[in-house]
Amino acid sequence: MRIYTAVFCLAVTAAALLAQAPAAANAWQTSETLGTIDLSGLSAVQKRAVLKLVREQDCSCLCGMKVAECIVKDPNCSYSKQLAAIAVQGVKDGKSPVEISKLMDSSPKAHRPKLLEDPVSVPVDGSPVKGPADGRITIVEFSDFECPYCSLAVKEVYTLMAAYPKEIKLVFKQFPLSMHPNAPLAAAASLAAKEQGKFWELHDLMFANFRKISRDNILVWAKQIGLDVERFKNDLASAKYQAVIQKDVADGEAVGVYGTPAFFINGKRYNGAVNMESLKPILDAELKGGKGPVAKSAAHSN
Repeated sequence: MRIYTAVFCLAVTAAALLAQAPAAANAWQTSETLGTIDLSGLSAVQKRAVLKLVREQDCSCLCGMKVAECIVKDPNCSYSKQLAAIAVQGVKDGKSPVEISKLMDSSPKAHRPKLLEDPVSVPVDGSPVKGPADGRITIVEFSDFECPYCSLAVKEVYTLMAAYPKEIKLVFKQFPLSMHPNAPLAAAASLAAKEQGKFWELHDLMFANFRKISRDNILVWAKQIGLDVERFKNDLASAKYQAVIQKDVADGEAVGVYGTPAFFINGKRYNGAVNMESLKPILDAELKGGKGPVAKSAAHSN
């Protein structure tokens, strides 16, 4: 079974979630467990030492959080898990906190990924597209309709598109995560809506109500946006969209996607915060540099 995580622990999204549930958001500071990290082989003293280390050490995945915080809020982040494993082993080996910190700092996982990676080819044919067909900047998003980080990123992406109305073209790729039980249904529903020219309308409604996604609610939203509900029901009941969803997931995995939302700007994986302040310099540089490898292959679609 695939296990994924939300790779974008964005500062803006983390802050929003923190405001919604401050007590839960700060649980990592007092919890005696560390997500899925196995602490059972440690003595009480060793366990306290590990927890102290990971609560103080910065995670290196560009999330802006401590290792323990990232493990709790982004449970399968490979960076925080690797750094925590080093802390556990170091304590077991009787190393001092200074020695363990040095080991954590020298780990390959302590080196942050590039903000903008080298370009890759991301297949986009047939995917839903929003924005001008001749836009010089193609943003490909791999997303999950039940992912809270994806939901919070929608507003930021739309803000970018409003600021660059003639330049940005957004391509949506399905990437339902195994941790979200209704995500495959939502993905299929969006594709059924696409057949009636209403992909983005249902896209917006499902992300605005990502905690309420269910078959019954999707049918209510389908009627709300003016779909032929009987046709929509029949399409949704079929398995006709499974191949499309599976291909999108395979396309994402082929270029290194393992969580959502994942963004590619003219084919270059972006590992930073999705907001105007962070992205404006990158978008302006792309406009100066010309089209990327996927910009010329995305056709406009509903």
